[in-house]
Amino acid sequence: MGRKQRISYVPLEAMDEEMRAEMERCQREGTPRPESSAVRAHVPACFWAFARSWKAIFRNGVCDHAIKELCRVYVSRSVKCEYCGNQRSEKARVNGLSEAQYDDLLNFEASAKLGEREKAALAYAEAITWRLDPGDELWDRLHQHFSEPELVELGCFIALTMGQQSWLRLLDIEHHEVLPGTAASMAPGFGTPQALAESKASQDYWARKPAT
Repeated sequence: MGRKQRISYVPLEAMDEEMRAEMERCQREGTPRPESSAVRAHVPACFWAFARSWKAIFRNGVCDHAIKELCRVYVSRSVKCEYCGNQRSEKARVNGLSEAQYDDLLNFEASAKLGEREKAALAYAEAITWRLDPGDELWDRLHQHFSEPELVELGCFIALTMGQQSWLRLLDIEHHEVLPGTAASMAPGFGTPQALAESKASQDYWARKPAT
């Protein structure tokens, strides 16, 4: 079955100056890229609630940005949000997060590329995403590696991105459709419409593999 986008994009000319500036930031920096923001723009309160929360607790905040980025993509691969899962944080990339670390996300406990702090955060994301009840063992592990403010921010962030990705995956939106012409925050192999199509057609494409 072909794509059937479920909610339209709001055109840039229908947005006010402040909203257009945020859309241009999405084009320039990504995460989020413009398409998802153009959907939320149908309701400016939704557009700004997400944009401001994302800036405060993902791009900024008290917990390591790279750890939050790993948790974001863990959620993508768990809920099969291809739109979100094919993005990467430029800030995390600049700070040294490697594509090889993303490759180990769904088998993170066995990874030699992820440290104990990263694995603890991913165990937190796993428990939230899959509604696990691991009890004292998880909490002892988390308190060993994170302060309570970090755990609050990380938990709120995981919940925010899980809710958004669980919704966005239903919309059948795609990259390079709003303010196209930039590869900002795209995963390797997804930076142009042609490259994206080729990567998604590959038998090795991550979304073809089981999430568990």
